[in-house]
Amino acid sequence: MKAVVFAYHNVGVRCLKVLLARGLEVALVVSHEDNPAETIWFESVVTLCREHGIACVTPADPNSPALFAQIQALQPDFIFSFYYRHMLPVALLALARHGAYNMHGSLLPKYRGRVPVNWAVLHGETETGATLHRMAAKPDAGTIIAQTTVPILPDDTAYDVFGKLTVAAEQTLWNALPALVAGNAPELQNDLSQGSYFGGRKPEDGRIDWSQPAQAVYNLHRAVAPPYPGAFTEIHGRNFVIGSARLGLLIRADLPSGLTVEDNAILGVCGDGRTLNIQTLLCEGKVISPQEFQMLLINQ
Repeated sequence: MKAVVFAYHNVGVRCLKVLLARGLEVALVVSHEDNPAETIWFESVVTLCREHGIACVTPADPNSPALFAQIQALQPDFIFSFYYRHMLPVALLALARHGAYNMHGSLLPKYRGRVPVNWAVLHGETETGATLHRMAAKPDAGTIIAQTTVPILPDDTAYDVFGKLTVAAEQTLWNALPALVAGNAPELQNDLSQGSYFGGRKPEDGRIDWSQPAQAVYNLHRAVAPPYPGAFTEIHGRNFVIGSARLGLLIRADLPSGLTVEDNAILGVCGDGRTLNIQTLLCEGKVISPQEFQMLLINQ
């Protein structure tokens, strides 16, 4: 069986390794050039292809006629998409004789669309997972082949959850591939009325509204904590990013909402009076001590 694979990120690397371990011929990999403005904390699909001698291209647009012609000439049995960041045109998907499949980072139909792990953490979900599904014209809308669930623990950041999700994606693909190759994989309805669609997130979406309850502020921190851009608050025109924190038990109705220093510790006081215990506070990539931050507040 011959496959063309669109892949990026850790899920792309691990799922590509699964295809190779299961004996599929990977005729071509389509990936992305790394964005120099993005923190690259994940593994490289391009490097993996180089190590295995697999042809790899990184076109800016997967809709290009040249790429279509290249894939058409390969006559693939399967097309897979593993955390590739663009929608693939229906005409291209139709080139796969035995189907085109995507690995999505949620329990579809929930959290269709972009950055599903971050959205799940932001909304306080207690579990998420990886879903292998048939690709269709709409994003993450095709029938479901297989799913694997992972827990989201109360203090997990999106980075923590993404590590679990990468393993879940690997397991899902490993278990589903034999049936896909044999042509008898079950396909379950993907009932979009029971789910939701979410778009991408920007660094500005990490701005903290301290009038919110502490749990909501903590969920925002967990959803965008480094290596993502981070939840931040602006003081004197400078952005202070929460690097790490824990949800506190203190009720501090005597303090105004926002960041403050008490007993040589940085606290984030939220709208319900509960606090975040800030373990690491960053400004322009530098760790800010409680003493430094207190001096800043004194000199406001």
